[in-house]
Amino acid sequence: MSETLKIILAVVAVFAAGFIMVGTNKQQSKEEMEAASMIRNYVAIQTMANDKCPAAIKKATGEQVFFPSETQSDKDSYITLKWVGENSKNGGFKTASCTLKASLGGISELIIDDKAIIKK
Repeated sequence: MSETLKIILAVVAVFAAGFIMVGTNKQQSKEEMEAASMIRNYVAIQTMANDKCPAAIKKATGEQVFFPSETQSDKDSYITLKWVGENSKNGGFKTASCTLKASLGGISELIIDDKAIIKK
């Protein structure tokens, strides 16, 4: 065998071994799949809340909010985002709280200055 052929066979063997190792390590345990599913669920709830709550607050108050000052969640079924109004001295809102429940797929409660705007 020539040296070139030996090198080519060695490279092919390394690639084959790599594919075999990746294929055997790709299977996840049941616990890993459950943990990944819980993380995806929490990210979906948080993303939905970050999309819908600021839009609902802007519709109700005319003020745009960006980052919540507080977040509460059980990381499974609901998330509550709270904001402190920046323009409360100029007629804007003082506090806003928006709760999104995964079972509803949307906002279940929107409270602005202790007044319920949405309550489901």
